Amino acid sequence: MDFELSDDQMALQEGVRNFCEGRVPMPVIRALADGGALDRALWRELADMGVFSLRLAEADGGVGLGWADAVLVFEELGRALVPGPLVWTHLAAGLVPGAASGETVVGGVERDDPSRLVEHLGSLDVVLIVDAEGVWQVDAGALASREIAHPLDPLTPVRELTEPLPQGERLAGPDTAAQLREQGAALVAGLLLGVAEAATDLAVTYARERVQFDKPIGAFQAVKHLLADMFTRVEVARGAVYAAGVTLDDPAVGSVERAVAAAKLTAAEAAIGNGKSCIQVHGGMGYTWEVDAHLYFKRAYALEPAFGGIEACADTMADLLAST
Repeated sequence: MDFELSDDQMALQEGVRNFCEGRVPMPVIRALADGGALDRALWRELADMGVFSLRLAEADGGVGLGWADAVLVFEELGRALVPGPLVWTHLAAGLVPGAASGETVVGGVERDDPSRLVEHLGSLDVVLIVDAEGVWQVDAGALASREIAHPLDPLTPVRELTEPLPQGERLAGPDTAAQLREQGAALVAGLLLGVAEAATDLAVTYARERVQFDKPIGAFQAVKHLLADMFTRVEVARGAVYAAGVTLDDPAVGSVERAVAAAKLTAAEAAIGNGKSCIQVHGGMGYTWEVDAHLYFKRAYALEPAFGGIEACADTMADLLAST
């Protein structure tokens, strides 16, 4: 299994990073957090970049790339904290008309999710419901809900369903539902990897600039240890996330279930751990709204439960190891 990126993959990653730096720098991200609603213009630009049609065949109007490329793109989106139901809309391309082009914003939920929470519901056109019988589609406007006034992540507005989910229109069977769960987990792992990287970059930059006792705080052993642990978590997660993408493209190289569970587990732990460490490196300032550290920490916690949280992935890994 070759984890080295090709020239085309590096160019793809650089292109997405340049787009994010130019279109959604941190001041824009903070403005979006204050606004609450999805930026439809940004959504269409993401579609024009091929974010949602990335894996569709060229004959169907897509880019024709694979999962190894998709996790790279989502890594950059996570690094930039790009908000919105990115994963669900990407998964819906080819299933829901208009998803690939950005005209239809698609979210999703597990039918048996006890939390009854749906992210970005106020900005969605379509909600996909996944259950043991398959994948179902409902009009987002038909779902009765109430707003959660203070969501954990200010960039991820949440509404709680106040009535049972309707059955909806069936789009696919249980095999597709199982695939969407694995594919969604891999893409979320990509987002989490990007969050972990960005938190590391922010902490390293501050450790170089902040001076105490006539030295940058990064010169002190305790801070060095924090930064070294952050770097290690990122690199471990990177290997797992890239492996998941490669395995989804070619299941013959290994167990897709194991690769995806490992990716989601390590990336979630890296993003949450690095979010905490980034705040710690910033000291008292790290707890303030003005410092961006909390945005990475909150995004990590908001993404962690999606398509299987840390505990569920750990249970999957344990079961797979016990069966070998």
